Amino acid sequence: MKSDLNDLLVNIHKSLAQELLARIQTGEATAAELSAAIKFLKDNGIDAHMTKDSPLENLAKILPFADPDEPIKSVG
Repeated sequence: MKSDLNDLLVNIHKSLAQELLARIQTGEATAAELSAAIKFLKDNGIDAHMTKDSPLENLAKILPFADPDEPIKSVG
């Protein structure tokens, strides 16, 4: 019985991840869905570190920071 519940929870987790990814990749994700995806990643211990020429660095370059060379402060 416990194994059945665990399998169900694993399937829900996997399905949620796949659905969020699909909506993000197609560009159909709403702001609420993007927020849910961010929370999903954080809740699962997933974070990103900026490296040279990474998508995260490219995003940081276009965001309106006062000083682009100033490190981003951690909020978590």
